[in-house]
Amino acid sequence: MTYPEETDDILQYCDWFEPGDDNGDKPLSGNGNQLYEHFRFTADRNQSLLRIDKFLIDRLTNTSRNRIQSAAEANYILVNGKAVKSNYRVKPMDVITIMMSRPRYESEIIPENIPIDIIYEDNELLVVNKPAGLVVHPGHGNYQGTLVNGLAYYFKEDPLYDPEDPSVGLVHRIDKNTSGLLVIAKRPEAKTNLCSQFFNKTTQRRYIAMVWGIPKETEGRIEGNIGRDPHDRKTMTVFPGGEHGKHAVTHYRVIEKFGYVSLVECQLETGRTHQIRTHMKHIGHPVFNDERYGGNVILKGLQSSGYKQFIHNCLEVCPRQALHAKTLGFVHPTTGEEMFFDSEIPDDMQQLTDRWRRYYRPE
Repeated sequence: MTYPEETDDILQYCDWFEPGDDNGDKPLSGNGNQLYEHFRFTADRNQSLLRIDKFLIDRLTNTSRNRIQSAAEANYILVNGKAVKSNYRVKPMDVITIMMSRPRYESEIIPENIPIDIIYEDNELLVVNKPAGLVVHPGHGNYQGTLVNGLAYYFKEDPLYDPEDPSVGLVHRIDKNTSGLLVIAKRPEAKTNLCSQFFNKTTQRRYIAMVWGIPKETEGRIEGNIGRDPHDRKTMTVFPGGEHGKHAVTHYRVIEKFGYVSLVECQLETGRTHQIRTHMKHIGHPVFNDERYGGNVILKGLQSSGYKQFIHNCLEVCPRQALHAKTLGFVHPTTGEEMFFDSEIPDDMQQLTDRWRRYYRPE
């Protein structure tokens, strides 16, 4: 099941060959150590010949090509049951497995009494307003304290809701440091229906963002394939020409201008990882205080100490990317009713906007 939305933390992280792992040369056999399967992939029937390290880097996150090559050197990468090196070329229908000397960590969803801002709930679903700073799903470095842990606690008396069952729960996700609306499915049928709506692009999702600079056009359409940056696997980038990445479209509209920054509304046509953040950087207008995409430094404005202090204060008022999932619309999976939800701009972004408004148009 895909999670077509702005995402930050992966559902199934690559926990092999992270710093601190014992990744010395361990032969596949003859050392008395048992190996455990961590990942398995089967090449398509139409797979063209491709080095296995390139094949895997497109299918694994939170790792690097060097780590994949190290795994191959340690005989941890098997093709059709036999260890191969990183220069092996994957052929159609090859079965690739990644082995490790320890079992794969499977995180248990532990119920935690985490406050959840529920703005709507019925027998099939609920809509929540996620605060910035809350990770949505347990993953690498965040096994507790997530929204999913909070949902497990909230539904602990519901015999039909199993937090370990992927057929219920999150339908889509937003980044840890992005705030805003999410829909949660309480029943499998509801999740199937809602996921289909996201996949078919029939949902309504609008975000509010403060970005550096003022776009030349008041309204615009950003189209460009998005994929992981080959130089930084935690960052997404736009690939021109359409040969790499996945098709992505974002529509934007300038709401208010403050000289050196703008308040914009973004509507997602597709839902790729970090889509708004990546697309806005691509057109030269990174989201304000977006550390990963360069929005946490002064990109527009003056060189005066007073202006620099003003920006410093703004970064402290809103200590995360200024991005909020404000609206969410979909068709109810059971009743067929058109559902539409709107949320208030969170306090940190409102204070940020008010500061810029006073700075740009002092009374």
